[in-house]
Amino acid sequence: MTAPARGLQNGLTYGQSPDQAGVAAMPPEGKAALRAGVVGNWIDNIHVFLPVTALAPAMLVLAGPAATASTGALIIVAMLFGRPVGGIVFGRISDRLGRTRTTRIAIAGTAACALAIAAMPTHELLGAGTVALILALRFLGGIFVAGEYSAAIPLAMEWSTGRKRGLMSGLILSMAPWAQATIAFSVAGLLALIGPEQYALWGWRLLFVIGAALSLGMFVYYRRQVADAPVFHRRARERAQEVAEADAPEPHPGTGAAARRGAQLDEPQGARAGERPASGLGSLLTGRWAKAFWQVFLLMTGLWLLTYSTVLLLTERLTTDSALDPAAVPVVIGLASVAQAVVMAVAGHLSTFTGRRRLFVLWGLVAALAGPVVWWLALTASTLVLAAVFAAVLQVITVSAYGPVSAYLSERFPTEVRSTGYGMGYSLSLVVPALYPFYLPLIEPVLGRHGSVMMLVGLGGLLLALGAALGPRLAPKDLVDDLDAVAAGVVR
Repeated sequence: MTAPARGLQNGLTYGQSPDQAGVAAMPPEGKAALRAGVVGNWIDNIHVFLPVTALAPAMLVLAGPAATASTGALIIVAMLFGRPVGGIVFGRISDRLGRTRTTRIAIAGTAACALAIAAMPTHELLGAGTVALILALRFLGGIFVAGEYSAAIPLAMEWSTGRKRGLMSGLILSMAPWAQATIAFSVAGLLALIGPEQYALWGWRLLFVIGAALSLGMFVYYRRQVADAPVFHRRARERAQEVAEADAPEPHPGTGAAARRGAQLDEPQGARAGERPASGLGSLLTGRWAKAFWQVFLLMTGLWLLTYSTVLLLTERLTTDSALDPAAVPVVIGLASVAQAVVMAVAGHLSTFTGRRRLFVLWGLVAALAGPVVWWLALTASTLVLAAVFAAVLQVITVSAYGPVSAYLSERFPTEVRSTGYGMGYSLSLVVPALYPFYLPLIEPVLGRHGSVMMLVGLGGLLLALGAALGPRLAPKDLVDDLDAVAAGVVR
């Protein structure tokens, strides 16, 4: 018996959303999809953040005596540039072939890239070829990681009930700071256990092997336990019916109009033929869903600016410009990540009661006004405790706003373009912020080394608030609706 068939036996039909059937009737495949969305995003972000912290103590062995801070930045940026490609490619695959199948393909690719990096020869053997190969693998890994969240997270949202989507979104996206904290504490522990020299030789490789093993475990779990949600199968059946009707001969004149009216009455609200958006990239970039896409793009650009300035750049500057011992920086970032994760989960659930737009606008304004000041306090803190406290406050008032994002992006696009819209909205918006290693040095002579980063924090908060203000209210009474009805702006 197939997984979808087992779902039908558990009381959830292809015509029902989880909201209609109730969470108690959700089949094991749906519950598995929710669990996999949370754990899978933690594993995804382990792969994302590994080079940020894990490769830094080994850079001399990998890049040689000429290694600089920009070498590490390029390795980070390589994956970031792969993610928009993955969001587009795997988003379209997911919308056509299904979320679960696409997720398995992307997971396998992510694991293969991590294992290849773990086996990478040192600079002594390959010279500059070592860094070149790592850059290529990180770019490819970014494509696969984007493929995972473009399919797996919309899948989890499609299985979630309307009242729980915000909470599930917060739990899923809070796995990013939990992954960051996991890596930070793992690196600090390994450095203390085996020493910097052995860590640079082989310790960092162990972390990549563990990351690959976790991905392979998740691959098996998706293969055995997870299935696509009823809303995806419902839309696939509707598409097949539309194709069949288009190819069928015209009905008898005396009965065709009545038959069509009767069929329309049976269709879900917001899903009639005249109201359905065309699928494809064009419908997102310039078509019916372009307004939603570009509004999401603006909001996510603000969040990515906050991410780079309060996570990546703060980590880098604490190492090079603060009074802290470099060995203490992973501890500071790890503690800040824990605080960020807890509040991010709360923010996701809170948005169900405040409405999505209101929460994003308020969070963006707080980030714009208070974020630059707290960033400066974290960088200039004289003790580890003060640095950890200010870093935690900084990440709470800025990037914890990611909490509702998974629900929000899924609610902005219908099923036939949901993965593409999610993948592109989430990933394409990171391109300009990710170029900070190139444009930040141009701003520094004007605003100063730290003033330029503080400006990015403020700008990120303003873009977040503006992007949210341009979007729909998505008030609490709207959010209990079916995902496709929410995307179409239909409130029962």
